[in-house]
Amino acid sequence: MGIFKKEKSFDKLPTHIAIIMDGNGRWAKKRSLPRTAGHAAGSKTFKDIARYGNKIGLKYMTVYAFSTENWKRPQEEVNNIMNILRDYLRDAKNFKDENIKVKFIGDISVLDEDIKELIADAEKESENATGMHLNIALNYGGRDEIVHAVKKIMKSGVDPDSITEQTISENLYTAEMPDPDFIIRPSGEYRLSNYLIWQSAYAEYWFSDILWPDFKPKHLDMAIEDYQKRNRRYGGV
Repeated sequence: MGIFKKEKSFDKLPTHIAIIMDGNGRWAKKRSLPRTAGHAAGSKTFKDIARYGNKIGLKYMTVYAFSTENWKRPQEEVNNIMNILRDYLRDAKNFKDENIKVKFIGDISVLDEDIKELIADAEKESENATGMHLNIALNYGGRDEIVHAVKKIMKSGVDPDSITEQTISENLYTAEMPDPDFIIRPSGEYRLSNYLIWQSAYAEYWFSDILWPDFKPKHLDMAIEDYQKRNRRYGGV
């Protein structure tokens, strides 16, 4: 249970929180465990935070699960991450029961067929959910997403002179979703790492040294309380 209470301005919750789930490997190394143990612990944290976000009334949450650059990791580690994903997808019915709508963003075309089928099933099972929209960024890269959007636009035959920022936004993986208001990155790193780079133009950021497997609902509460103290001017005065 987190420390955040409804009397603490629930009306000022961010509409869309994006999280970079970072630090699994370092968490395992600190405990002399294999990196696979860190990813397993990080998966549990993801489930806990997603459920808590839904419980407090968040509308959208997007998590960075696997980037286009993560394929460079050792094959054993990649295989382990994909197996953890399989386990989550088989258990996705639990999110349906909690009224969470699940969507995957990124280029899933290169994934194994059984994973693609599980993804399709998970999205179908939760499509009528009315609670939090949970977006899982898988084989996702911000630059790759923009390239994908541009190709889509050009194939549609749109007059280049008519292309606007809205045109780009409408062809991203996150089309029809609000841009993230708030991006959270634990683990002590201070960069976006190619994550939602178009959508985050006016996002607020919150960084901490907490490694992702140690991230608890109380830390999400702390981040939200910090967000609520900020004055978002969008370039104005």
